[in-house]
Amino acid sequence: MASVVAVDIGGTHARFAIAEVAAGRVVSLGDPVTLKTAEYASLQTAWQAFGEQHGTPLPRAAAIAVASPIGGEIIKLTNNPWIIRPALVQERLDVDDFVLINDFGAVGHAVAQVPAAMFAHLAGPNTSFPDQGIITVCGPGTGLGVAQVLRTDHGYHVLETEGGHTDFAALDSLEDAMLKALRKTFQRVSVERIVAGPGIVAIYEALAEIEGRAVQRMDDKAIWQMALEGSDSLALAALDRFCLCLGAVAGDLALAQGAKGVVIAGGLGLRLKDHLARSGFAERFAAKGRFRSMMEAIPVKLITHPQPGLFGAAAAYAQRFASR
Repeated sequence: MASVVAVDIGGTHARFAIAEVAAGRVVSLGDPVTLKTAEYASLQTAWQAFGEQHGTPLPRAAAIAVASPIGGEIIKLTNNPWIIRPALVQERLDVDDFVLINDFGAVGHAVAQVPAAMFAHLAGPNTSFPDQGIITVCGPGTGLGVAQVLRTDHGYHVLETEGGHTDFAALDSLEDAMLKALRKTFQRVSVERIVAGPGIVAIYEALAEIEGRAVQRMDDKAIWQMALEGSDSLALAALDRFCLCLGAVAGDLALAQGAKGVVIAGGLGLRLKDHLARSGFAERFAAKGRFRSMMEAIPVKLITHPQPGLFGAAAAYAQRFASR
C-alpha cells in the first residue's frame, strides 16, 4: 500500500486529496480540498497550502492531472496562468515520484477503475461493459474532452485524443442555422463549439433568431441556469437541442474508435444526468444509417463518481508504479 497526493487542476480550481493505491489500483480516495487557482501564484504554493490544511507531512508521491496537453519543457494551463515545468516537479513539490497526465486522460483511468455502481445507464442495453475492447469517453465542460480506454487480457490502456476538435456535422435546418451563426466568428466550427458548456449560447441565439425574438445577450452560465431550472422555454429548447447534438457526436466518436461501450463524463455531463436519460440523446446516438443496429447494441453510461479527475490521477499513478 502506498499513499499519493492526487491533484486535479482546472482553469478555476485545483483539487487535492490523499489516495491509497496498491497493486496497480486505487484502494481509497480521501476527502477533496478545493482551492481557487486565482488565489495562488503557482502549483507549488497551492500544494503547500494543502499541506498546511492537511496538518501532517504529505506523501512523497504526486499524481497530477492538468487541463492542458502534456508534453514539452513547459506546460501552460488552459484558462489558468500557472506554468508547470515537469523537470522541476520533484524539486518544487519535494516528492520522489510523480505522474503528470492530461485531465481527460485521468478521467479515462477513472472509467477503467471505478466500481460498476459508479455508472448510470443512458442508452443501449443496460449491461456491463465488455471485458475487452474500446470504451469511448467524452465529456462536455468548458471544452469537449475525448479519450478512449482499451481493455485487454493484460489490463487497460488510456489513449488521450483531441476528438473534441473534429468538425461539427449539422443534421437538420436548425443546426444549419447554428453553424451559419458560428461561422461569422469561426471559419471552422468544431464539435466543442456546440457540444460544450459555452456552446449553449450559440444554440440559444440560433433558436431565438428562428423565432424572430430579440433576446438579451447572456453568458452560458445564465442560460444553463434557466434551462436546468425550466424557467425559460427557449433555454429549455436549447438544452434539448444540446442533448441531441451530444448524442450525435458521441455516436460519431464511437464509430470512429470502434467502441464497445461509451461513457459520458465531465461536470456538465453529471449535471445533465436526469435530462439526458429522457431526451433525444439515445435516438441521435443510434441514428447512423446502416449501422443503427450496431449502435443500438452499445451500452452508453454516465460516470457518476464525484471526483473522477482526482480518482483517475491516482489510478494513473497506481498503474505506472504498480510494481512498488
